[in-house]
Amino acid sequence: MTRYGHITWRVIAVVAFVGTAALAITLTRVPARPAHAALSSSLTLSPCATSGLDAWLGLGTTGSVSIPDNGHHLQADSTYYTLEFTNISARACSLYGYPEVSAYAGSQVAGTQIGSSASYDTTIRPQQVMLAAGATAHSLLRVVGIGQFQPAACARVTAPELRVMPPGQGLRDRPALVPIALPACSKRGPKFLTVQAIQPRPGVPGFALP
Repeated sequence: MTRYGHITWRVIAVVAFVGTAALAITLTRVPARPAHAALSSSLTLSPCATSGLDAWLGLGTTGSVSIPDNGHHLQADSTYYTLEFTNISARACSLYGYPEVSAYAGSQVAGTQIGSSASYDTTIRPQQVMLAAGATAHSLLRVVGIGQFQPAACARVTAPELRVMPPGQGLRDRPALVPIALPACSKRGPKFLTVQAIQPRPGVPGFALP
């Protein structure tokens, strides 16, 4: 058991994904109304537990984004990553909403958050994502180049990890820590991280940039 808890995190060195698991939910009986029964089944699936998820960070891809700065909008270079969530448990589960993401340093118990948590990118509407055993879903994480922020307001550091909590977790669940050398603002305020709602299917290769 590593200090990263039950979830194994892998930083992917190339944008490649070999094979995908088919999404499937097997009904144990033939319902009188198939469509209604399928809907009821999907709505009653439990949220995916951190212990049943294998999550990993896809390779970054650069792009450009407009950010507000004292009433003006500046074009800032950004790096886009995919946070991939694979169901490694023996049963289907569901994910809905936004993962909680922040730059981090230290252990799960005695660590320190660095700067502000990721804000939500609402261009993608949240939806309930059903994960059969072996299936993968993803969220898109944007990291704005912190050189666009005023040095005094940012206080640049290099964060060794990302702290990620999948949606639907209880207060007793521990977050997962993703190793990454990430330029970050140590002061609260600058929003250098943005995350989208979890979407179905793997996000690599060839995920679309905004």
